[in-house]
Amino acid sequence: MSSNEKSIYTLQFALVCLSSFLFSASFNMLIPELPSYLSSLGGAEYKGLIIALFTLTAGISRPFSGKLTDTIGRVPVMAVGSLVCFVCGFLYPVLTTVAGFLFLRLIHGFSTGFKPTATAAYVADLVPINRWGEAMGIHGICFSTGMAIGPAIGSAITARFSINILFYCSSVFALLSIAILMNMKESLHNKQSFKFAHLKMGRNEIIEWRALPAAVVTLLSYVSYGALLTIVSDWSKHLGVENKGLFFMVFTVASLLIRFVAGKASDRYGRVSILKISIVLLIFSLVFIGMANSAFSLMAASALYGVATGMLSPAVTAWTVDLSHEEHRGKAMATMYIALEIGIGTGALLAGWLFVDQISMVPVTFYACAGITLIGFIYLQFIYKNKINPSRFESRNIK
Repeated sequence: MSSNEKSIYTLQFALVCLSSFLFSASFNMLIPELPSYLSSLGGAEYKGLIIALFTLTAGISRPFSGKLTDTIGRVPVMAVGSLVCFVCGFLYPVLTTVAGFLFLRLIHGFSTGFKPTATAAYVADLVPINRWGEAMGIHGICFSTGMAIGPAIGSAITARFSINILFYCSSVFALLSIAILMNMKESLHNKQSFKFAHLKMGRNEIIEWRALPAAVVTLLSYVSYGALLTIVSDWSKHLGVENKGLFFMVFTVASLLIRFVAGKASDRYGRVSILKISIVLLIFSLVFIGMANSAFSLMAASALYGVATGMLSPAVTAWTVDLSHEEHRGKAMATMYIALEIGIGTGALLAGWLFVDQISMVPVTFYACAGITLIGFIYLQFIYKNKINPSRFESRNIK
């Protein structure tokens, strides 16, 4: 069967998608409740660090996860990411000081530093190159379903039971993610046994320079997401939305509905074209979020934000794979995710610095994020020189 005819719907692909769903739900179910929880501990002024610390260690760990993904294998690296989520869920109820909480956020970030990097490389290994965009879109649907369900479930659990029960549920989801990984076949050929020498990073092992254009777009596009994670719960409450996870559910459901089509579109029309459209939609959605004056208008803006990110994510992920060599897929994905973490962390810090529990500063924060996102469009339109044919077959042959 040729690569054009080979199906992407295999057992291994289904398993990695299910594992990603559980992993995503595990850490996303905490997000809407963490700002209030930190305030209850006496750390309201540190809300910007909830996401910033998480993304800091995620970014720091990316070069290591990329190298390990390309040496010891995709599955072990994915397992490490889920294991960190499992452990942290049990430690939140134990470390109940502000310092302890912030320390756990720092450690928890290692989870997303490892699992998504290895997962993206694993999916690229399994799927024919002419269907990478479609596969990334389908996998993104599963990951985003966890993002949609997680926050809503998290808020419901906290309201009905307690925040500690929520932490334990997060650990259970992570444990199930690990269990699924145990039944997955390794896709890396010529994998090596782990050695501590693998943790030694050379100057040329940190960044995959061929993937830098995708990293630049990712960084500028995800600043807004860091801001959302930090202050949208407060904005939702101010506008009369009782379930603080509802915003995340609406934008994620919208993202789900567009991802499958968007992934295929990027396969057919090229990554850059789809990215330009998605960034324009993202800018408008951020302006509308800042302008929202009711629960309905906020949810409508949330849906538009979901459409924008649902188009952007599979396109930029597949573009990263396009730009890299096969033997450096892990490093390329790590490069893109480093940029993502920097973007999210920057957005969280920006939101925390501007907001400081002053609801009147929320619109200003989102307008600022829209301006930063606009720079991403300017980069693609006027600075980036597309030397690669939209077809991935030709892009993979560039030396």
